[in-house]
Amino acid sequence: MTEADLDLIATDRPIFDPMAFRLTEQEEELGARARCIGMSKFAQRASRFDAEASFPTENYRDMHEAGLLGICVPREDGGEGASFRAYMMTAAEIGRYCGATALTWNMHVCSCLWTGALTDDLDMPAIEREAHRRRRSMHYRRILEDGAIYSQPFSEGGAAAAGAAPFSTSATRVDGGFLISGKKIFASLSGHADYYGILCGEFRPGERPSRRDTLYIAVPARAEGVTVVGPWDPLGMRGTVSRTLIFEDVFVSEEEALMPRGVYYQAASRWPHMFMTLSPTYLGIAQAAYDFTVQYLRGEVPGLPPVKRRMYPTKQLGVAQMHLMLEQAKALWFQAITEAGPDPSREQIMRAWAAHYTVMENSNEICQLAIRTCGGQSMLKSLPLERFYRDSRCGSLMLPWTAEICLDRIGRESLYLPGETDD
Repeated sequence: MTEADLDLIATDRPIFDPMAFRLTEQEEELGARARCIGMSKFAQRASRFDAEASFPTENYRDMHEAGLLGICVPREDGGEGASFRAYMMTAAEIGRYCGATALTWNMHVCSCLWTGALTDDLDMPAIEREAHRRRRSMHYRRILEDGAIYSQPFSEGGAAAAGAAPFSTSATRVDGGFLISGKKIFASLSGHADYYGILCGEFRPGERPSRRDTLYIAVPARAEGVTVVGPWDPLGMRGTVSRTLIFEDVFVSEEEALMPRGVYYQAASRWPHMFMTLSPTYLGIAQAAYDFTVQYLRGEVPGLPPVKRRMYPTKQLGVAQMHLMLEQAKALWFQAITEAGPDPSREQIMRAWAAHYTVMENSNEICQLAIRTCGGQSMLKSLPLERFYRDSRCGSLMLPWTAEICLDRIGRESLYLPGETDD
């Protein structure tokens, strides 16, 4: 998308003002690109994807054309080479216009972010790193040249997604690759991704599975033994189409490895901010709810009578509360994503949990306030607030950092120094 294309569309103001937050030129440009495509295309489609619980395929075609599918592909491989922070802020802008698109896009982008900039920060023997870079370049070419979509099925119904147990989906080594068997639930993009980035444990006879041996492998969606089962009719985030994936002795070549064995475990231990990437979607939804409420009270919503309601003190109070919670969430979240990196301090990881929790909870509270402040019409599906509310309620439930997990970890780390026990 060229500068001329951007100039043709009057976009919303950035969630993060470039001067106030001292954004880089790339961060500013990517945000503008996201707002342009979001306003002109995504916003008008979002209600249909929600009503039908259908995947936003058109949006992915538009993102491929706009260069956003490769946002975290390194520059040397032909992508945008966006940093963690640049991606996170761009994702928040996408979330303003279609939460399901932003959330599923995150699953796709992580296949590039984790294998690219994040893995480059980790320890790896030189020979293994060379092989990894060769393999990841193959995955990147699929994305950039063919518009291939990668997903990242995580949950299995147990403790693995929260990092408390090995993944039960197994990979058994055979000649030339692996046989993958298992099940992933709430598998976003199921039936619509071209490759499923599967986290699984390596099965070795006579040994107990270990989280340290976790493998991250791209399974072709059309491979024999891959099936998508079950209905999809949830409260919110309906366009993610997160049905259940079944893998029955699916053969996958060694070349499909997204990370070498054990590198995911190292990443989860040393680069924990990687698990914050669900949060920008919900920050974007919070911004959208605030924006709509202001527009509605000013009588400026297209298609509605130009009736002003801004003069009532109760409405002003509601908007003020929304503004405060949004600014608090933005400030804390921006600090956390700015200091993201390998081997964070105890204070930095606690701040990450606090930021993640604050965004997820404030997003839903802001949407609730928006409905109360705008009044009865906000319950109608012809307006977006009820969709924002339903989508925003899903954030606190999402592994690996649910709201309860964040609270538990913050409380524990506040009261216990490393190595301390009550024995």
